[in-house]
Amino acid sequence: MKQYLLSVYHVDGEPTPSPEEMQTIFRDVDALNSELQSAGAWVFAGGLHPESTASVLRVKDGAVLITDGPFPEGKEHIGGFWIIQADDLDAALIWAAKATRACAGPVEVRPFQEEPGA
Repeated sequence: MKQYLLSVYHVDGEPTPSPEEMQTIFRDVDALNSELQSAGAWVFAGGLHPESTASVLRVKDGAVLITDGPFPEGKEHIGGFWIIQADDLDAALIWAAKATRACAGPVEVRPFQEEPGA
C-alpha cells in the first residue's frame, strides 16, 4: 500500500472555533482516528503548535541560517496531519473527505515518494 500525508491547514484570519466547537472537533477526530486504526490505514498522526513556534533552517553561502516561523509568509499553515496507507489516491481522498469533516478545516492529500527499487 502507498502512504499519503493528509495535512490539515489553519487559515489566517478565520475565526477560532469556540470551546464547544473544539470539543466537537476533538470528538470527531478521535472517532476518525479509531476508524483509521480499525481499517488498518493508520500510520501516524499529530497536531502541531502554532506556526509562531516554528523554526526554519536553510543553507546560504555554506552556512546554516535559522529563522523563526515559516518562510515565506503565507495565509495557511499546517496545524496537524495524518500519515495513512491506502491502496490508491481515490482511497486516500475518501479518508481525506472524512478528515476535513472531522477537523472542520481544509485537508491536503499528498503521496509519499516511493523508495528506489520498491
